[in-house]
Amino acid sequence: MTIVEKIVAHRKDRVAREGYWLGARPRETRDLPVARFGADPFLVCEVKRRSPSKGDIAPEIDVVDQARAYAAAGVRSISVLTEEDNFSGSLDDLERIKRALPGVAVLRKDFLLDEEDIEVSWRAGADAVLLIASILDERTLVSLHRAARDRGLSALVEIHSASDVERCRSLAPELVGINCRDLATFHVDLAHPLVLRPLVDWTTRLVFESGIRGPEDVSFALSGGFDGVLVGETAMRSVGSVPGLLASFGSPAGDFWMRLYTRKKQGRPLVKVCGITRVQDAETAIALGADALGFVMAPSKRRASLELVRALADIDALKVAVVVTERNNGALRLDPDVRTALDEGLVNAVQFHGEEQPDECAALAFPYYKAVRVKGAADVESMGRYHCPRVLADAWSADAAGGTGKRIPEELAKAAGDRAPLWIAGGIGPENVGEVVRTLRPELIDASSKLEAGSGVKDADKLKVFFEEIQRNAETE
Repeated sequence: MTIVEKIVAHRKDRVAREGYWLGARPRETRDLPVARFGADPFLVCEVKRRSPSKGDIAPEIDVVDQARAYAAAGVRSISVLTEEDNFSGSLDDLERIKRALPGVAVLRKDFLLDEEDIEVSWRAGADAVLLIASILDERTLVSLHRAARDRGLSALVEIHSASDVERCRSLAPELVGINCRDLATFHVDLAHPLVLRPLVDWTTRLVFESGIRGPEDVSFALSGGFDGVLVGETAMRSVGSVPGLLASFGSPAGDFWMRLYTRKKQGRPLVKVCGITRVQDAETAIALGADALGFVMAPSKRRASLELVRALADIDALKVAVVVTERNNGALRLDPDVRTALDEGLVNAVQFHGEEQPDECAALAFPYYKAVRVKGAADVESMGRYHCPRVLADAWSADAAGGTGKRIPEELAKAAGDRAPLWIAGGIGPENVGEVVRTLRPELIDASSKLEAGSGVKDADKLKVFFEEIQRNAETE
């Protein structure tokens, strides 16, 4: 059984033995106002003492003090874990918070299974309830959603997979949460909500759930088209982080990640063709199926001019500036052409390919992702230190930061793919891309020098075969 299956089975047993209040003091009715859940800025901060994935977080916390601190910082919606055995919560926690802060909206976060759970949530003071689609059949989901609405409560319907989306489609809930935590393994993938987001094709407000470590992650979620963000452990461990999280709602975020994952197709990797120096090469790559184009904006024989990027402003592809930053008195400096390209909207993201440290990237450019040159296991391990949802694994060379035509050793590429969905570059061309697709199943392939007729000049025939090989091998999945 998965972790969630065990939690649900245990909860059913406890309800059968103890009733729906599960040890909390029963209330016969409700004497508390219902507040609107999801008021802007739509930051939901969570109150929980522990979790199955992290263990104890704040076991001795006074839940009312925690909620008051959130409200004082400007939070208008609070999630309260009421499950006892794995999260050390209770319905008494929820009622205490609601009585202390009647104007703040309180979400009951638990593994709710039938309509009596909704009635109990309403009596205890909840303004909203979480309905987890993966643990409910479609009929039950509809009945619980209706019961919540009949009581004047908001219902946040949480999805984790494409099958969950289908289960919700006829209901078309007005609030949908997409959790980046796999409920079977509790592994977190920040990009997972963006992969699912295009499948939600009804009018709704979307909430990004779990995995938020700081303001950069909030900006990432908002850039993916989400309206709200639910933050758990980070807010619990440091209430002082909340103002920074709230401030991210007013910051420009770009749409690179949302547009990228909208292009994702089942069984086929995303493809970035890098080292573009000519308009005709860009047009050929796009016509053949490139999802993104890379423009080297650093000292290189493949350096792209700002004029070239301007000439391609209207082309139907994501455009990425590939940069190697320089240090000036210890501080990193972004090339002025890159800043101009970002400010004018000529590029959608920056690929950092130098010695940038994890906490330096977002301040230099956003959206961005990091490329790490992989020489050994330590380099694969270092990929996990960066805050961006994907890190590009590139081949190591003493001669250059990229575009060398060298391959990453297969065992290191596989190790990188075990850490997170694989983005890979280095020595990939028409003659070996099929093997890369078959053996590594990357999420994104980045190719440059192996597609050239000469330095910085792409070969149309090589590009054609390259994309044919990708498609042919992707279809075998």
